[in-house]
Amino acid sequence: MELTKNQEGLQKAVMTAWEDAEFKKELLANPVKAIESLTGEKFEIPSGKEFIVIDSTDNSKIYFHLPTKESIMEIELTDEQLEMVAGGGMTIPTITTIIDSCFCSGDMLV
Repeated sequence: MELTKNQEGLQKAVMTAWEDAEFKKELLANPVKAIESLTGEKFEIPSGKEFIVIDSTDNSKIYFHLPTKESIMEIELTDEQLEMVAGGGMTIPTITTIIDSCFCSGDMLV
């Protein structure tokens, strides 16, 4: 699956922030401007929304993102994703898979 320009920009921003403390500060202070400066591309966010970057690089903490109900209940799949689901190639994200993805480094809540 091909990444969108925004996804590419976010990927580049994450990798740059890991290596460049000054860029990381800019990203936390003004994420849209920082990403646009880094990529030279317009970073589109939906009208009326604010884009916030949270620094969750502190390994002594576990961060959990509480998604809006609509983000889970109104997931709209692309035609390609629908074909994969129909063919058994993937599952539709559930609350469990979203929670599981929060602990990608093997950390567990007990």
